[in-house]
Amino acid sequence: MYLFVLRASGHEYTLIFENAGQLVVGDNVQIGGRAVGTVDDIRLTDNNQAAIRILVEEPYAPLREGTDAVIRLTSLSGIANRYVAISPGPDASRTLADGTTIGTVNTTTAVDLDQLFNTLTPDARRDLQGIIAGFRTQLDGKGEEAAQATEYFNPLLSSARRLVNEATQDEGALEDFIVSSSRTVTALAEKRDDLSSLVGNANTTTGAIAAENRALSEALALLPTTLRRGNSTFVNLRSTLDDLDPLVAESKPATKDLAPFLRELRPLVRDAKPTVADLSTLVRRPGSDNDLVEATQKLPGFQRVASPAMKNSTSALQKSQPVLEFIRPYIPELVGWFRDFGVGAANYDANGHYARIQPIFNAFQLHDMPVGPAQLVPLPVAQRLAGLQTGMLRRCPGSASQPAVDGSAPYRDSGGNLDCDPTQVVAGP
Repeated sequence: MYLFVLRASGHEYTLIFENAGQLVVGDNVQIGGRAVGTVDDIRLTDNNQAAIRILVEEPYAPLREGTDAVIRLTSLSGIANRYVAISPGPDASRTLADGTTIGTVNTTTAVDLDQLFNTLTPDARRDLQGIIAGFRTQLDGKGEEAAQATEYFNPLLSSARRLVNEATQDEGALEDFIVSSSRTVTALAEKRDDLSSLVGNANTTTGAIAAENRALSEALALLPTTLRRGNSTFVNLRSTLDDLDPLVAESKPATKDLAPFLRELRPLVRDAKPTVADLSTLVRRPGSDNDLVEATQKLPGFQRVASPAMKNSTSALQKSQPVLEFIRPYIPELVGWFRDFGVGAANYDANGHYARIQPIFNAFQLHDMPVGPAQLVPLPVAQRLAGLQTGMLRRCPGSASQPAVDGSAPYRDSGGNLDCDPTQVVAGP
């Protein structure tokens, strides 16, 4: 402990630092950036620490317990430009008597830039030189912009300080936030492959959208019109919904039967899945010219080609109707002829099928006998063609066999258009 000399203009105190930090006698002592005294003496203690005797002027003295002292530098590049910054203790604390020694617990020695550099390895110093060179390149020719940016540096620090203060007011919430963030980052790290795929797909999607920028621009240009029309539609929909309210009210009683109906409908829907799948395949099958959609697309061309043909076919059918009406009653005879012709050629030998054909025209004539049934009497050869000359070939359809009991044969049309004689029938019962 050292003696002090009381001066009329202030109070003396001794500050113990680990080293003098390049202080010299006469350096300033400041409180809040204001010079309130000077360094009066610098000595070395027995344990190789620096004892700095300062003189503090009134009304900033006497100092109080809890006062801290720091050796500060006005700049990093100068020499002998240090000063002692005093942080006075609380006003409620006891005042310190003149000559009081403030120990190293309440003092902080300045750290010189050289000391910081001496802690760096050669590789770290080389990297730091590269950073400084990079700053020089970055700021070269941009001093005015950098000066303008420094105007916002102080507000940035102030805002950052307020942000930190707000964050530290509720340490529990901050800790929960940090823990939750750590868990979130861990979960994202576990899903990094999925996240990478998501980013890749988003990149592909963005690229596809960018490739269609013209279409997107046109769509955005049409969007206002679409929204206006949609607004009108929704306005009209409101009145439609109002009109639907009575329908809904009337439908409510029927809804109680809807659940059983749906239960009964479920098996039908389940069984209809293959049919729907086949219908889907029928409507749209991969490939060309093999589904209903493509067939429908070709129908207009088919219609243009088929219309003239259909018109001619209609005319042909209308003209053939009288012929078909005349031929239709003779269909049984025609079928019978084909049948009998096939039976006649059913015999066969080593050379194949054969048929014996013997045309006979009116070879017999039925005569009534005095006693017994009528008999066929052969006609002379000269008379066998007489029937062809007397109209014996004008038989009506169905007269190749005996007349039917119900009168359906021989057939006679109601209009009398068939040129036949219904009396020419086969003899016999």
